[in-house]
Amino acid sequence: MENKNDIVKLKIITTSDIHGNFFQYDFIEDQVTTSSLSQIYTYVKEQRQQTDQEVILLDNGDLLQGQPSVFYANQLLISNPNYKHVCSEVLNYMQYDAATIGNHDIEAGHQVYDNLRNSFKFPWLAANAICKKTQEPYFEPYKLIFRKGLKIAVLGLVTPVIPYWVPESKWEGIEFEDMVVTARKWVQHIKEVEKPDILIGLFHSGIDYNYNRQNADTYKNENASILVAQRVPGFDVVFAGHDHQEYNLKVENIAGQKVLILNPQSHANYVSIVDIKMKFNNELKKYEKYDITGYNLQMNFCEAEKEFKQRFSNYITEIKNIVSEPIGEFSRSVSSREALFGDTGFVDIIHRIQLDYSKADISFAAPLSYDVVIKRGTVRIRDMFKLYKFDNVLYMIYMKGYEIKKYLEFSFGIWFNRMRSADDALLNFRYNHQGDLVLSEKYYNFSTAAGIIYTVNLKAPMWHKISILSMADGTPFELEKDYKVVMNSYRGNGGGGHLFDGVGLNPSELRKRIIFISNEDVRSIIINWIKKHKNIEIYPLKHWRAIPKNWWHKGRQISINVLFEKDNNNLYSS
Repeated sequence: MENKNDIVKLKIITTSDIHGNFFQYDFIEDQVTTSSLSQIYTYVKEQRQQTDQEVILLDNGDLLQGQPSVFYANQLLISNPNYKHVCSEVLNYMQYDAATIGNHDIEAGHQVYDNLRNSFKFPWLAANAICKKTQEPYFEPYKLIFRKGLKIAVLGLVTPVIPYWVPESKWEGIEFEDMVVTARKWVQHIKEVEKPDILIGLFHSGIDYNYNRQNADTYKNENASILVAQRVPGFDVVFAGHDHQEYNLKVENIAGQKVLILNPQSHANYVSIVDIKMKFNNELKKYEKYDITGYNLQMNFCEAEKEFKQRFSNYITEIKNIVSEPIGEFSRSVSSREALFGDTGFVDIIHRIQLDYSKADISFAAPLSYDVVIKRGTVRIRDMFKLYKFDNVLYMIYMKGYEIKKYLEFSFGIWFNRMRSADDALLNFRYNHQGDLVLSEKYYNFSTAAGIIYTVNLKAPMWHKISILSMADGTPFELEKDYKVVMNSYRGNGGGGHLFDGVGLNPSELRKRIIFISNEDVRSIIINWIKKHKNIEIYPLKHWRAIPKNWWHKGRQISINVLFEKDNNNLYSS
Protein backbone atom coordinates (compact mmCIF):
# COMPACT_ATOMS: atom_id res chain seq x y z
CA MET A 1 0.00 0.00 0.00
CA GLU A 2 1.14 3.57 -0.72
CA ASN A 3 2.68 5.60 2.08
CA LYS A 4 0.10 7.64 3.86
CA ASN A 5 0.34 11.41 3.57
CA ASP A 6 -0.68 13.49 6.56
CA ILE A 7 -2.82 15.71 4.33
CA VAL A 8 -4.08 15.05 0.81
CA LYS A 9 -5.76 17.79 -1.21
CA LEU A 10 -8.18 16.74 -3.91
CA LYS A 11 -9.53 19.03 -6.63
CA ILE A 12 -12.51 17.56 -8.46
CA ILE A 13 -13.32 19.38 -11.72
CA THR A 14 -16.62 18.54 -13.39
CA THR A 15 -18.13 19.49 -16.75
CA SER A 16 -21.72 18.88 -17.82
CA ASP A 17 -23.99 19.40 -20.82
CA ILE A 18 -21.13 20.37 -23.13
CA HIS A 19 -23.34 19.73 -26.21
CA GLY A 20 -20.45 19.47 -28.64
CA ASN A 21 -18.69 22.68 -27.54
CA PHE A 22 -15.24 21.12 -27.75
CA PHE A 23 -13.50 23.90 -29.66
CA GLN A 24 -13.26 27.65 -29.20
CA TYR A 25 -15.46 28.13 -32.23
CA ASP A 26 -19.22 28.25 -32.62
CA PHE A 27 -19.95 26.54 -35.93
CA ILE A 28 -23.59 27.67 -35.83
CA GLU A 29 -22.88 31.37 -35.33
CA ASP A 30 -19.65 31.17 -37.38
CA GLN A 31 -17.55 32.96 -34.79
CA VAL A 32 -15.00 32.45 -32.04
CA THR A 33 -16.72 31.56 -28.79
CA THR A 34 -15.94 32.27 -25.15
CA SER A 35 -16.53 28.75 -23.83
CA SER A 36 -15.24 25.35 -24.91
CA LEU A 37 -13.50 22.24 -23.67
CA SER A 38 -10.31 23.54 -25.27
CA GLN A 39 -10.40 26.41 -22.76
CA ILE A 40 -11.34 24.15 -19.88
CA TYR A 41 -8.33 22.00 -20.74
CA THR A 42 -6.07 25.02 -20.27
CA TYR A 43 -7.38 25.31 -16.71
CA VAL A 44 -7.20 21.55 -16.05
CA LYS A 45 -3.63 21.39 -17.30
CA GLU A 46 -2.62 24.25 -14.99
CA GLN A 47 -4.24 22.55 -12.01
CA ARG A 48 -2.52 19.24 -12.75
CA GLN A 49 0.84 20.99 -12.68
CA GLN A 50 0.32 22.02 -9.07
CA THR A 51 2.09 19.32 -7.09
CA ASP A 52 0.30 19.98 -3.81
CA GLN A 53 -3.04 18.63 -5.06
CA GLU A 54 -4.54 15.66 -6.87
CA VAL A 55 -6.91 16.47 -9.76
CA ILE A 56 -9.92 14.37 -10.77
CA LEU A 57 -11.73 15.28 -14.01
CA LEU A 58 -15.35 14.19 -14.50
CA ASP A 59 -18.08 14.79 -17.10
CA ASN A 60 -21.81 14.61 -16.45
CA GLY A 61 -23.34 13.84 -19.84
CA ASP A 62 -24.94 15.31 -22.97
CA LEU A 63 -21.85 15.49 -25.14
CA LEU A 64 -23.30 14.21 -28.42
CA GLN A 65 -25.92 16.80 -29.41
CA GLY A 66 -25.71 20.52 -30.09
CA GLN A 67 -22.84 21.76 -32.22
CA PRO A 68 -22.51 20.48 -35.83
CA SER A 69 -19.16 18.96 -34.81
CA VAL A 70 -20.88 16.11 -32.96
CA PHE A 71 -23.83 15.82 -35.35
CA TYR A 72 -21.54 15.05 -38.27
CA ALA A 73 -19.23 12.90 -36.17
CA ASN A 74 -22.27 10.80 -35.23
CA GLN A 75 -23.23 10.46 -38.90
CA LEU A 76 -19.70 9.51 -39.95
CA LEU A 77 -19.47 6.88 -37.22
CA ILE A 78 -22.77 5.33 -38.30
CA SER A 79 -21.51 5.03 -41.88
CA ASN A 80 -18.02 3.89 -40.86
CA PRO A 81 -17.64 1.96 -37.56
CA ASN A 82 -13.86 2.45 -37.73
CA TYR A 83 -14.19 6.23 -37.70
CA LYS A 84 -12.56 7.87 -34.68
CA HIS A 85 -15.29 10.01 -33.13
CA VAL A 86 -14.20 13.51 -32.15
CA CYS A 87 -15.83 13.09 -28.72
CA SER A 88 -13.64 10.16 -27.68
CA GLU A 89 -10.59 11.79 -29.24
CA VAL A 90 -11.12 14.99 -27.25
CA LEU A 91 -12.07 13.47 -23.89
CA ASN A 92 -9.28 10.90 -24.04
CA TYR A 93 -6.83 13.68 -24.88
CA MET A 94 -8.03 15.61 -21.82
CA GLN A 95 -7.64 12.44 -19.69
CA TYR A 96 -11.05 12.34 -18.05
CA ASP A 97 -11.31 9.94 -15.12
CA ALA A 98 -15.02 9.09 -15.47
CA ALA A 99 -18.24 10.33 -17.07
CA THR A 100 -21.97 9.74 -16.82
CA ILE A 101 -23.99 9.32 -20.01
CA GLY A 102 -26.77 11.83 -20.73
CA ASN A 103 -30.15 11.55 -22.43
CA HIS A 104 -28.89 13.27 -25.61
CA ASP A 105 -26.02 10.77 -25.72
CA ILE A 106 -28.56 7.95 -25.78
CA GLU A 107 -30.40 9.86 -28.52
CA ALA A 108 -27.40 9.30 -30.82
CA GLY A 109 -28.25 5.58 -30.91
CA HIS A 110 -26.56 2.31 -30.05
CA GLN A 111 -24.04 2.35 -32.86
CA VAL A 112 -22.66 5.67 -31.67
CA TYR A 113 -22.66 5.30 -27.90
CA ASP A 114 -21.67 1.63 -27.91
CA ASN A 115 -18.66 2.52 -30.07
CA LEU A 116 -17.76 5.47 -27.85
CA ARG A 117 -18.08 3.42 -24.69
CA ASN A 118 -15.41 1.09 -26.08
CA SER A 119 -13.27 3.99 -27.34
CA PHE A 120 -13.21 5.98 -24.11
CA LYS A 121 -10.20 5.37 -21.86
CA PHE A 122 -12.45 5.90 -18.85
CA PRO A 123 -15.80 4.38 -17.87
CA TRP A 124 -19.13 5.77 -19.03
CA LEU A 125 -21.45 5.45 -16.03
CA ALA A 126 -25.19 4.94 -15.51
CA ALA A 127 -26.11 2.55 -12.70
CA ASN A 128 -29.84 2.88 -13.43
CA ALA A 129 -29.61 2.02 -17.15
CA ILE A 130 -30.30 -1.71 -16.94
CA CYS A 131 -29.66 -4.30 -19.66
CA LYS A 132 -32.92 -6.22 -20.11
CA LYS A 133 -31.13 -9.50 -20.87
CA THR A 134 -28.73 -9.58 -17.94
CA GLN A 135 -30.58 -7.29 -15.49
CA GLU A 136 -27.19 -5.70 -14.81
CA PRO A 137 -26.20 -2.11 -15.61
CA TYR A 138 -25.70 -1.64 -19.34
CA PHE A 139 -22.95 0.89 -18.59
CA GLU A 140 -20.61 0.82 -15.60
CA PRO A 141 -22.46 1.64 -12.34
CA TYR A 142 -19.53 3.30 -10.58
CA LYS A 143 -15.83 4.02 -10.84
CA LEU A 144 -13.11 3.74 -8.18
CA ILE A 145 -10.37 6.37 -8.40
CA PHE A 146 -7.20 6.13 -6.32
CA ARG A 147 -5.13 9.12 -5.32
CA LYS A 148 -2.24 8.91 -2.79
CA GLY A 149 -3.83 6.15 -0.77
CA LEU A 150 -7.35 7.58 -1.02
CA LYS A 151 -10.19 5.62 -2.55
CA ILE A 152 -12.82 7.77 -4.25
CA ALA A 153 -16.02 6.18 -5.54
CA VAL A 154 -18.06 7.89 -8.27
CA LEU A 155 -21.63 6.64 -8.76
CA GLY A 156 -23.29 7.58 -12.06
CA LEU A 157 -27.04 7.98 -12.68
CA VAL A 158 -29.00 9.31 -15.67
CA THR A 159 -32.47 10.84 -15.80
CA PRO A 160 -34.86 7.87 -16.20
CA VAL A 161 -37.50 9.43 -18.50
CA ILE A 162 -35.51 8.86 -21.71
CA PRO A 163 -38.17 6.47 -23.14
CA TYR A 164 -40.65 9.39 -23.17
CA TRP A 165 -38.32 11.43 -25.39
CA VAL A 166 -36.29 9.09 -27.57
CA PRO A 167 -37.38 6.40 -30.08
CA GLU A 168 -37.11 2.90 -28.69
CA SER A 169 -34.66 1.87 -31.42
CA LYS A 170 -32.12 4.21 -29.80
CA TRP A 171 -32.28 2.52 -26.38
CA GLU A 172 -33.46 -0.95 -27.37
CA GLY A 173 -32.58 -3.54 -24.74
CA ILE A 174 -32.23 -1.00 -21.90
CA GLU A 175 -34.56 -0.11 -19.03
CA PHE A 176 -34.14 3.09 -17.03
CA GLU A 177 -34.82 2.70 -13.31
CA ASP A 178 -35.74 5.23 -10.63
CA MET A 179 -32.70 7.18 -9.43
CA VAL A 180 -33.46 7.04 -5.69
CA VAL A 181 -34.16 3.30 -5.75
CA THR A 182 -30.98 2.62 -7.73
CA ALA A 183 -28.86 4.87 -5.52
CA ARG A 184 -29.97 3.04 -2.37
CA LYS A 185 -28.90 -0.27 -3.86
CA TRP A 186 -25.51 0.84 -5.11
CA VAL A 187 -24.56 3.05 -2.17
CA GLN A 188 -25.09 0.09 0.14
CA HIS A 189 -22.92 -2.07 -2.14
CA ILE A 190 -20.19 0.56 -2.43
CA LYS A 191 -20.09 1.13 1.34
CA GLU A 192 -20.00 -2.56 2.23
CA VAL A 193 -17.73 -3.85 -0.52
CA GLU A 194 -15.53 -0.93 -1.58
CA LYS A 195 -15.41 1.11 1.66
CA PRO A 196 -14.35 4.35 -0.07
CA ASP A 197 -12.99 7.40 1.68
CA ILE A 198 -15.18 9.68 -0.46
CA LEU A 199 -18.42 9.04 -2.34
CA ILE A 200 -19.36 11.29 -5.25
CA GLY A 201 -22.67 11.32 -7.11
CA LEU A 202 -22.41 12.15 -10.82
CA PHE A 203 -26.03 12.52 -11.89
CA HIS A 204 -27.27 13.64 -15.30
CA SER A 205 -30.44 14.99 -13.76
CA GLY A 206 -31.58 18.36 -12.40
CA ILE A 207 -32.84 19.32 -8.95
CA ASP A 208 -36.28 20.83 -9.69
CA TYR A 209 -38.29 17.70 -8.86
CA ASN A 210 -41.58 19.63 -9.16
CA TYR A 211 -40.95 20.37 -12.81
CA ASN A 212 -43.37 19.10 -15.49
CA ARG A 213 -46.23 18.40 -13.07
CA GLN A 214 -44.10 16.04 -10.91
CA ASN A 215 -43.44 16.01 -7.17
CA ALA A 216 -40.95 14.58 -4.71
CA ASP A 217 -42.70 11.20 -4.68
CA THR A 218 -43.04 10.83 -8.46
CA TYR A 219 -41.56 7.49 -9.46
CA LYS A 220 -38.78 7.92 -12.03
CA ASN A 221 -38.69 11.66 -11.45
CA GLU A 222 -36.84 13.48 -14.25
CA ASN A 223 -34.91 15.80 -11.91
CA ALA A 224 -34.10 13.67 -8.86
CA SER A 225 -30.55 14.75 -7.97
CA ILE A 226 -31.55 16.61 -4.82
CA LEU A 227 -33.91 13.77 -3.84
CA VAL A 228 -31.04 11.27 -3.99
CA ALA A 229 -28.82 13.58 -1.94
CA GLN A 230 -31.54 13.95 0.71
CA ARG A 231 -32.86 10.38 0.85
CA VAL A 232 -29.74 8.27 0.35
CA PRO A 233 -27.08 8.92 3.04
CA GLY A 234 -23.44 8.52 2.13
CA PHE A 235 -22.71 11.10 -0.54
CA ASP A 236 -20.12 13.76 0.18
CA VAL A 237 -20.76 15.62 -3.06
CA VAL A 238 -23.41 15.41 -5.79
CA PHE A 239 -22.81 16.87 -9.22
CA ALA A 240 -26.09 17.53 -11.05
CA GLY A 241 -26.70 18.40 -14.70
CA HIS A 242 -29.34 18.15 -17.43
CA ASP A 243 -31.24 21.35 -16.56
CA HIS A 244 -28.51 23.76 -17.72
CA GLN A 245 -28.64 25.70 -14.45
CA GLU A 246 -25.70 26.96 -12.41
CA TYR A 247 -26.02 26.34 -8.68
CA ASN A 248 -24.00 25.65 -5.54
CA LEU A 249 -25.96 24.62 -2.46
CA LYS A 250 -26.00 22.28 0.51
CA VAL A 251 -28.87 20.03 1.58
CA GLU A 252 -29.32 17.87 4.64
CA ASN A 253 -29.90 14.16 4.17
CA ILE A 254 -32.07 11.92 6.33
CA ALA A 255 -29.04 11.11 8.51
CA GLY A 256 -28.56 14.78 9.34
CA GLN A 257 -25.45 15.16 7.18
CA LYS A 258 -24.80 18.08 4.83
CA VAL A 259 -24.35 17.22 1.15
CA LEU A 260 -22.82 19.66 -1.33
CA ILE A 261 -24.63 19.92 -4.69
CA LEU A 262 -23.17 21.71 -7.70
CA ASN A 263 -24.10 22.16 -11.36
CA PRO A 264 -21.79 23.87 -13.90
CA GLN A 265 -24.62 25.10 -16.15
CA SER A 266 -23.94 24.10 -19.80
CA HIS A 267 -21.99 24.55 -23.03
CA ALA A 268 -18.62 24.72 -21.21
CA ASN A 269 -19.43 28.12 -19.71
CA TYR A 270 -18.51 26.90 -16.21
CA VAL A 271 -16.85 24.03 -14.44
CA SER A 272 -17.90 22.86 -10.99
CA ILE A 273 -14.97 22.54 -8.61
CA VAL A 274 -14.81 20.79 -5.26
CA ASP A 275 -11.73 21.05 -3.06
CA ILE A 276 -11.48 18.32 -0.44
CA LYS A 277 -8.82 18.16 2.24
CA MET A 278 -8.23 14.78 3.86
CA LYS A 279 -6.11 14.22 6.98
CA PHE A 280 -4.77 10.83 7.98
CA ASN A 281 -5.73 9.72 11.50
CA ASN A 282 -2.86 7.55 12.74
CA GLU A 283 -4.86 6.15 15.64
CA LEU A 284 -7.80 5.07 13.49
CA LYS A 285 -5.55 4.30 10.52
CA LYS A 286 -7.83 6.06 8.05
CA TYR A 287 -8.33 9.35 6.29
CA GLU A 288 -10.85 11.83 7.63
CA LYS A 289 -12.43 14.70 5.75
CA TYR A 290 -11.87 18.02 7.45
CA ASP A 291 -12.75 20.49 4.71
CA ILE A 292 -15.03 20.33 1.66
CA THR A 293 -15.67 23.48 -0.36
CA GLY A 294 -17.29 23.90 -3.75
CA TYR A 295 -17.75 26.61 -6.33
CA ASN A 296 -18.49 27.14 -10.00
CA LEU A 297 -15.83 28.85 -12.08
CA GLN A 298 -16.57 30.60 -15.38
CA MET A 299 -14.16 29.62 -18.14
CA ASN A 300 -14.20 32.72 -20.34
CA PHE A 301 -10.89 33.93 -18.86
CA CYS A 302 -9.04 30.96 -20.38
CA GLU A 303 -7.64 30.79 -23.89
CA ALA A 304 -7.79 27.54 -25.82
CA GLU A 305 -4.84 25.28 -24.99
CA LYS A 306 -2.32 25.53 -27.85
CA GLU A 307 -1.58 21.83 -28.35
CA PHE A 308 -5.32 21.10 -28.19
CA LYS A 309 -5.95 23.62 -31.00
CA GLN A 310 -3.19 22.17 -33.15
CA ARG A 311 -4.26 18.58 -32.65
CA PHE A 312 -7.84 19.22 -33.78
CA SER A 313 -7.29 22.02 -36.31
CA ASN A 314 -8.05 19.81 -39.33
CA TYR A 315 -11.34 18.72 -37.82
CA ILE A 316 -12.33 22.32 -37.13
CA THR A 317 -11.61 23.27 -40.75
CA GLU A 318 -13.62 20.29 -42.02
CA ILE A 319 -16.72 21.20 -40.00
CA LYS A 320 -16.48 24.86 -41.00
CA ASN A 321 -16.53 23.83 -44.64
CA ILE A 322 -19.52 21.51 -44.18
CA VAL A 323 -21.74 24.02 -42.37
CA SER A 324 -20.85 26.89 -44.72
CA GLU A 325 -22.55 25.19 -47.67
CA PRO A 326 -25.39 27.38 -49.05
CA ILE A 327 -28.65 25.47 -49.46
CA GLY A 328 -31.23 28.09 -50.49
CA GLU A 329 -32.66 31.58 -50.10
CA PHE A 330 -35.15 32.86 -47.49
CA SER A 331 -37.44 35.69 -48.59
CA ARG A 332 -37.41 37.24 -45.12
CA SER A 333 -35.82 36.83 -41.70
CA VAL A 334 -37.35 34.53 -39.09
CA SER A 335 -37.13 34.78 -35.30
CA SER A 336 -37.73 32.10 -32.69
CA ARG A 337 -38.52 34.84 -30.19
CA GLU A 338 -41.71 35.65 -32.09
CA ALA A 339 -42.76 32.00 -31.99
CA LEU A 340 -43.22 32.21 -28.21
CA PHE A 341 -46.13 34.62 -28.65
CA GLY A 342 -48.05 33.72 -31.81
CA ASP A 343 -48.20 32.36 -35.33
CA THR A 344 -44.87 32.84 -37.10
CA GLY A 345 -42.89 31.78 -40.12
CA PHE A 346 -40.22 30.27 -37.84
CA VAL A 347 -42.45 27.38 -36.83
CA ASP A 348 -44.63 27.36 -39.92
CA ILE A 349 -41.73 26.55 -42.26
CA ILE A 350 -41.29 23.40 -40.14
CA HIS A 351 -45.02 22.67 -40.45
CA ARG A 352 -44.87 23.09 -44.22
CA ILE A 353 -41.92 20.73 -44.59
CA GLN A 354 -43.38 18.10 -42.25
CA LEU A 355 -46.69 18.09 -44.13
CA ASP A 356 -45.01 17.93 -47.53
CA TYR A 357 -42.62 15.16 -46.51
CA SER A 358 -45.18 12.98 -44.72
CA LYS A 359 -48.39 13.78 -46.66
CA ALA A 360 -50.14 13.88 -43.29
CA ASP A 361 -53.41 15.73 -42.69
CA ILE A 362 -52.14 17.71 -39.70
CA SER A 363 -48.75 18.72 -38.34
CA PHE A 364 -47.65 19.45 -34.76
CA ALA A 365 -44.52 21.54 -34.18
CA ALA A 366 -42.98 23.92 -31.64
CA PRO A 367 -40.05 26.37 -31.55
CA LEU A 368 -36.90 24.44 -30.62
CA SER A 369 -34.73 27.51 -30.00
CA TYR A 370 -35.33 30.29 -27.52
CA ASP A 371 -33.84 33.41 -29.08
CA VAL A 372 -32.28 33.01 -32.53
CA VAL A 373 -32.69 34.78 -35.86
CA ILE A 374 -32.11 33.43 -39.37
CA LYS A 375 -31.62 36.38 -41.67
CA ARG A 376 -33.20 36.79 -45.09
CA GLY A 377 -31.11 35.88 -48.11
CA THR A 378 -28.75 32.96 -48.43
CA VAL A 379 -29.21 30.27 -45.79
CA ARG A 380 -26.54 27.72 -45.03
CA ILE A 381 -26.39 24.38 -43.28
CA ARG A 382 -25.30 26.13 -40.06
CA ASP A 383 -28.61 28.05 -40.01
CA MET A 384 -30.54 24.78 -39.82
CA PHE A 385 -29.09 24.16 -36.36
CA LYS A 386 -30.89 27.36 -35.31
CA LEU A 387 -34.13 26.43 -37.02
CA TYR A 388 -34.04 22.85 -35.76
CA LYS A 389 -31.91 22.47 -32.64
CA PHE A 390 -32.47 18.82 -31.73
CA ASP A 391 -31.69 15.54 -33.46
CA ASN A 392 -35.24 14.19 -33.78
CA VAL A 393 -36.84 12.00 -36.42
CA LEU A 394 -40.42 12.27 -37.68
CA TYR A 395 -43.37 10.20 -36.45
CA MET A 396 -46.76 9.94 -38.10
CA ILE A 397 -49.62 8.57 -36.00
CA TYR A 398 -53.41 8.21 -36.19
CA MET A 399 -55.45 10.54 -33.98
CA LYS A 400 -59.17 11.16 -33.65
CA GLY A 401 -60.41 14.70 -34.17
CA TYR A 402 -61.35 15.06 -30.51
CA GLU A 403 -57.85 13.90 -29.52
CA ILE A 404 -56.32 16.61 -31.68
CA LYS A 405 -58.46 19.16 -29.86
CA LYS A 406 -57.40 17.78 -26.47
CA TYR A 407 -53.77 17.95 -27.57
CA LEU A 408 -54.13 21.64 -28.43
CA GLU A 409 -56.09 22.38 -25.25
CA PHE A 410 -53.20 20.92 -23.27
CA SER A 411 -50.53 22.74 -25.28
CA PHE A 412 -52.12 26.17 -25.11
CA GLY A 413 -53.18 25.56 -21.50
CA ILE A 414 -49.57 25.14 -20.36
CA TRP A 415 -48.43 27.91 -22.72
CA PHE A 416 -50.97 30.77 -22.56
CA ASN A 417 -52.18 32.23 -19.30
CA ARG A 418 -55.90 32.55 -18.60
CA MET A 419 -56.17 36.33 -18.99
CA ARG A 420 -58.75 38.14 -16.87
CA SER A 421 -57.89 41.47 -18.51
CA ALA A 422 -55.59 42.88 -21.16
CA ASP A 423 -53.17 43.83 -18.37
CA ASP A 424 -52.36 40.18 -17.66
CA ALA A 425 -49.33 38.41 -19.17
CA LEU A 426 -50.03 36.25 -22.20
CA LEU A 427 -47.64 33.49 -21.06
CA ASN A 428 -47.72 31.28 -17.99
CA PHE A 429 -44.95 32.06 -15.48
CA ARG A 430 -43.80 30.55 -12.20
CA TYR A 431 -41.03 31.07 -9.64
CA ASN A 432 -38.32 28.43 -9.65
CA HIS A 433 -36.37 27.06 -6.66
CA GLN A 434 -33.96 30.01 -6.89
CA GLY A 435 -36.77 32.57 -6.77
CA ASP A 436 -36.49 33.61 -10.43
CA LEU A 437 -39.54 34.24 -12.58
CA VAL A 438 -39.46 31.64 -15.36
CA LEU A 439 -41.77 30.16 -17.94
CA SER A 440 -44.02 27.52 -16.40
CA GLU A 441 -43.07 25.12 -19.19
CA LYS A 442 -40.14 24.69 -21.55
CA TYR A 443 -40.63 26.74 -24.69
CA TYR A 444 -40.20 23.70 -26.93
CA ASN A 445 -43.44 22.34 -25.51
CA PHE A 446 -45.38 25.27 -27.01
CA SER A 447 -46.81 23.16 -29.81
CA THR A 448 -49.11 24.46 -32.52
CA ALA A 449 -50.96 22.66 -35.31
CA ALA A 450 -51.05 23.24 -39.06
CA GLY A 451 -53.57 21.78 -41.47
CA ILE A 452 -56.55 22.99 -39.44
CA ILE A 453 -58.03 26.44 -38.77
CA TYR A 454 -58.58 27.22 -35.08
CA THR A 455 -58.77 29.99 -32.49
CA VAL A 456 -57.38 30.28 -28.96
CA ASN A 457 -59.62 32.09 -26.46
CA LEU A 458 -57.36 33.92 -24.02
CA LYS A 459 -60.21 34.46 -21.53
CA ALA A 460 -61.00 30.77 -21.23
CA PRO A 461 -59.42 28.34 -18.73
CA MET A 462 -57.35 25.32 -19.69
CA TRP A 463 -59.36 22.68 -21.63
CA HIS A 464 -61.76 25.35 -22.94
CA LYS A 465 -59.50 27.57 -25.04
CA ILE A 466 -59.63 25.90 -28.47
CA SER A 467 -62.25 26.14 -31.21
CA ILE A 468 -61.41 24.19 -34.38
CA LEU A 469 -63.28 25.77 -37.28
CA SER A 470 -62.31 23.60 -40.26
CA MET A 471 -59.51 21.88 -42.08
CA ALA A 472 -57.06 24.26 -43.77
CA ASP A 473 -58.68 23.64 -47.15
CA GLY A 474 -62.11 24.63 -45.81
CA THR A 475 -63.57 21.13 -45.50
CA PRO A 476 -65.21 20.20 -42.18
CA PHE A 477 -63.13 19.06 -39.21
CA GLU A 478 -64.78 16.01 -37.62
CA LEU A 479 -64.26 15.04 -33.97
CA GLU A 480 -64.77 11.31 -34.60
CA LYS A 481 -62.69 11.06 -37.76
CA ASP A 482 -59.21 9.51 -37.91
CA TYR A 483 -56.50 11.90 -39.08
CA LYS A 484 -52.87 11.30 -39.97
CA VAL A 485 -50.76 13.56 -37.76
CA VAL A 486 -47.02 14.22 -38.15
CA MET A 487 -44.75 15.35 -35.31
CA ASN A 488 -41.18 14.90 -34.11
CA SER A 489 -40.04 11.85 -32.18
CA TYR A 490 -39.77 13.72 -28.87
CA ARG A 491 -43.47 14.54 -29.03
CA GLY A 492 -44.37 11.20 -30.60
CA ASN A 493 -42.82 9.33 -27.66
CA GLY A 494 -44.82 11.37 -25.15
CA GLY A 495 -42.32 14.17 -24.49
CA GLY A 496 -43.91 17.21 -22.88
CA GLY A 497 -46.98 15.23 -21.83
CA HIS A 498 -49.20 16.33 -24.74
CA LEU A 499 -50.15 12.81 -25.82
CA PHE A 500 -50.18 11.30 -22.32
CA ASP A 501 -51.46 13.99 -19.93
CA GLY A 502 -53.27 15.90 -22.66
CA VAL A 503 -54.83 13.28 -24.93
CA GLY A 504 -54.88 10.44 -22.40
CA LEU A 505 -52.90 7.84 -24.34
CA ASN A 506 -50.50 5.41 -22.69
CA PRO A 507 -47.13 4.27 -24.12
CA SER A 508 -48.49 0.93 -25.31
CA GLU A 509 -51.44 2.49 -27.13
CA LEU A 510 -49.26 5.21 -28.59
CA ARG A 511 -46.90 2.66 -30.14
CA LYS A 512 -49.86 1.01 -31.89
CA ARG A 513 -50.84 4.34 -33.45
CA ILE A 514 -47.54 4.80 -35.31
CA ILE A 515 -47.88 4.76 -39.10
CA PHE A 516 -44.23 5.40 -39.88
CA ILE A 517 -40.96 6.68 -38.42
CA SER A 518 -38.62 8.50 -40.78
CA ASN A 519 -35.17 7.10 -41.46
CA GLU A 520 -33.76 10.61 -41.78
CA ASP A 521 -33.48 13.06 -38.91
CA VAL A 522 -35.71 16.13 -39.17
CA ARG A 523 -32.85 18.57 -39.70
CA SER A 524 -31.62 16.58 -42.71
CA ILE A 525 -35.18 16.46 -44.06
CA ILE A 526 -35.36 20.25 -43.78
CA ILE A 527 -31.96 20.73 -45.45
CA ASN A 528 -32.92 18.48 -48.37
CA TRP A 529 -36.32 20.21 -48.78
CA ILE A 530 -34.72 23.66 -48.93
CA LYS A 531 -32.09 22.43 -51.41
CA LYS A 532 -34.88 21.10 -53.62
CA HIS A 533 -37.05 24.24 -53.53
CA LYS A 534 -34.16 26.77 -53.51
CA ASN A 535 -36.07 30.06 -53.11
CA ILE A 536 -38.23 29.81 -50.00
CA GLU A 537 -41.05 32.21 -49.29
CA ILE A 538 -41.25 32.71 -45.53
CA TYR A 539 -44.69 33.51 -44.15
CA PRO A 540 -47.05 32.57 -41.32
CA LEU A 541 -49.68 30.07 -42.41
CA LYS A 542 -52.35 31.90 -40.39
CA HIS A 543 -53.94 28.60 -39.39
CA TRP A 544 -54.58 29.90 -35.87
CA ARG A 545 -55.09 33.15 -34.00
CA ALA A 546 -55.64 34.28 -30.42
CA ILE A 547 -58.78 36.17 -29.39
CA PRO A 548 -59.51 38.82 -28.27
CA LYS A 549 -56.77 40.39 -30.37
CA ASN A 550 -56.39 43.53 -28.23
CA TRP A 551 -55.77 41.36 -25.13
CA TRP A 552 -53.25 39.26 -27.03
CA HIS A 553 -51.32 42.35 -28.13
CA LYS A 554 -50.98 43.86 -24.65
CA GLY A 555 -50.39 40.55 -22.87
CA ARG A 556 -47.74 39.71 -25.45
CA GLN A 557 -45.86 42.93 -24.73
CA ILE A 558 -46.00 42.28 -20.98
CA SER A 559 -44.51 38.82 -21.53
CA ILE A 560 -41.77 40.20 -23.77
CA ASN A 561 -40.85 42.66 -21.04
CA VAL A 562 -40.55 39.86 -18.50
CA LEU A 563 -38.54 37.52 -20.71
CA PHE A 564 -36.24 39.80 -22.62
CA GLU A 565 -36.13 43.42 -21.45
CA LYS A 566 -35.28 42.32 -17.90
CA ASP A 567 -32.58 40.12 -19.42
CA ASN A 568 -33.62 37.04 -17.45
CA ASN A 569 -31.46 34.05 -18.26
CA ASN A 570 -34.21 31.76 -17.14
CA LEU A 571 -35.09 29.36 -19.92
CA TYR A 572 -33.35 26.06 -19.85
CA SER A 573 -33.21 23.14 -22.23
CA SER A 574 -32.64 19.47 -21.44
